[in-house]
Amino acid sequence: MWRAKTPDAAQVANLQELRARHDLKPLIIHDNYLINLASPPGIIREKSIAAFTGEIERAIVIGADYLVAHPGNYRGLSVEQGIVNVAEGLALAWRDVRDDLKARARLAILLENTAGAGAQLGGNLEELATIRQVVQPYLDIPVGYCLDTCHCYVSGFDISQQAGLEALIANACCALDLDNVPVIHTNDTRMKLGSHCDRHAHIGAGYIGLEGFRRILNHPKLRDKAFILETPVDEPGDDLRNVTALKELVSPKKRTIRRKSSRNGTSGG
Repeated sequence: MWRAKTPDAAQVANLQELRARHDLKPLIIHDNYLINLASPPGIIREKSIAAFTGEIERAIVIGADYLVAHPGNYRGLSVEQGIVNVAEGLALAWRDVRDDLKARARLAILLENTAGAGAQLGGNLEELATIRQVVQPYLDIPVGYCLDTCHCYVSGFDISQQAGLEALIANACCALDLDNVPVIHTNDTRMKLGSHCDRHAHIGAGYIGLEGFRRILNHPKLRDKAFILETPVDEPGDDLRNVTALKELVSPKKRTIRRKSSRNGTSGG
């Protein structure tokens, strides 16, 4: 749905109390999947900008640390125009955020890499970097990145193997700067390398595999990131089984993997 309710004050207070009690951090949310900031002028673009304004405002109200966003689909346009549209859409959405909320903002927007299917932006990491470069001067909050393991694999990085993982990290270091990548969506994939098809799988049940995730989770340049699961829930208990599978792969020095919680769902993305 395009429309979303303002968070209930009592529920927000309860959330903040539970986060403090259980040391739940960072709080990472995902924007509405209907939003397409890369779209050309028209009703979808207008709704997308308004919806993203609402996403920012609600993120600030609940005290989120990061708001993850897909860059969008530029179908019918050039890649360059799609990038400009996303940057402009982010700037316009921030412009329309209420001033009292802007003053409270402790939030960063994270652009997520995609499978790169068709006219999707973000299958190429340099596209994400360009969006950030263009828009950051117009925002009073940081813009960074979220990497999705499924999306990395199907866009052409064979992170099931050590060499492919190192190639991804080298590319991310060069294009994005890993300091700007605080979050990793941690999903296996049902689809083959370079397929550009986004189908998440349970940890170890896809092409990345358990050993692939062992290397990812324990890599010295990645192990301090926040790893968030977006795996399917086909049967009751699947979420816990996936968390447990990852925990068993993590060296004793890192035990902070948590299940993603989002009003927009937990599979796909």
